[in-house]
This record gives sequence, C-alpha cells and structure tokens, in this order.
Amino acid sequence: MRKTIHNGTRQYDDQGTGPVVVLIHGFAENAAIWEIQQAYLKSNFRIITPDLPGAANVPLTLPLTIESMADYVYTILLAENIDKATVVGHSMGGYVALALADKHPQLVQGLGLFHSTATADTAEKKEARRKSIRLMEQYGAETFARQTLPNMFSPAFKTAQPDRVEAYVQMGMQCPETAMVAYYEAMMERPDRTSVLKNVTIPVLFIIGKDDAAVPTDIILPQITLPRLSSIHIFDEVGHMGMWEIYEAANVILRQFVEFCQH
Repeated sequence: MRKTIHNGTRQYDDQGTGPVVVLIHGFAENAAIWEIQQAYLKSNFRIITPDLPGAANVPLTLPLTIESMADYVYTILLAENIDKATVVGHSMGGYVALALADKHPQLVQGLGLFHSTATADTAEKKEARRKSIRLMEQYGAETFARQTLPNMFSPAFKTAQPDRVEAYVQMGMQCPETAMVAYYEAMMERPDRTSVLKNVTIPVLFIIGKDDAAVPTDIILPQITLPRLSSIHIFDEVGHMGMWEIYEAANVILRQFVEFCQH
C-alpha cells in the first residue's frame, strides 16, 4: 500500500504484517529498487520502503544531509507507531541506515549494509563525485545516468541481462538532476560512522560484491570485524546491485537475517 504523511511530503510503501523491515534505497533510485525483496518478504514481515526526498514524486528539501534523510525515515516510523525495526540500506541508503542507528539505537534491532560502507568519502571519492556533478551540469542528468549507472553491475551481469541494466538506467533517469546533486553533496559531507559498527550490540549484515566498483572490497572488508555480531556474504561476479544481480540469494539472506534479529 502506497502511503503519504505530512501533506504528501513523505511517501512510502507499506506491505505485509509481522516484524518490521525498513529497506532504504540508494542514489538515483527509488523504493521500486526493492520490489523483488518486498514481494518475497511481505508474507512473513511488514516491509516499509520509503522514497527519500527528491526520489520519485517526493519534494526535495534543501539543504539535504544524510542525517536529514534519517530523520525523514524516522518520522515515517513514528507515524506508523513503529518502535523496533530491522533497517537495511543500499549504498547511500546504508549511510542513512547508519545515521538512523546512530541517532536512534533503541529503534534498530538489526542493521544491514547492502553494498555500503561506514567510512566517510576519501579525498579521491569526493573528487569523483564533484566530477560527476560537473558532468551533469554540462551534459544533463540523463547523459550522466546512461554513462554511469550501467557500471553499477558486474561485467557478467551486463552481458547476460542488458534489459535489467536498461531498466536501472531508466529508473535513474526519473531522478531529477537537482536531487542527484543534493545526494552527492550529502554523501561528500557525511562523517565516518565506523564507531557505530564498533558500538552496536545488534547484528549487522554485510552484502559485498567482488565486482563492486562503488564500494570496493578493500574498503568494506576491514569493517566486517568491527561489530560484535556480523553476518557476512561475499559474492563473485556481483557488482553494486545484489538485490537484482543475485535476487534469490539476497531474498533468502534478508529473510534469515530478519528472523535472526527477532531472537
């Protein structure tokens, strides 16, 4: 069920019943990125998939920060009287999930980093984002999306599933340029949150692709030993889009993780 609160400024899907799972999308995506997982999980759990500010038809509120996006998700959960949830974020959504766990630790009973990282941007990563912003400003968001977004998938998947890659590019083209720029700026300004991984007592899920160019293994592997309890899944020939590239495995991993978080 599609829901809105605050005069339509907060939009999200709410499906299923049972323990609550929040799935947060990443850069240039929207809640539809999780459709396969939502369809699979909703028979056992209540699945909340927000559209973040700037995504889909949600107004973009500036200045946008990772913290303000976490507040946005928290407001949705408050409106639904949800006080416990397993929170999983893809890429930028993982940064939002970490901020939510940092600000409201009593709420989060399981934390999932789906091709994401707790570290801040390096100087090189920030410069790459600035270059992307300049590319958008010069050639437009659609050109940027077509040039950049296919690289989120592994070479093997791009060859085998060109239609799925094109569907992802089309999703990215729905994201306004102003939102893409705001997302990049928010990501560049986010702090290091490895302390969250060190301090949490809840289970932490890591989904890692060996062909992930956005969150390379040398960035994320040092983090998997930080939590007291980690669930670690590393996949060959998978890029940054495991929810599509290995959707069956991703579905089962998420279900098992959420079940574990209930104990």
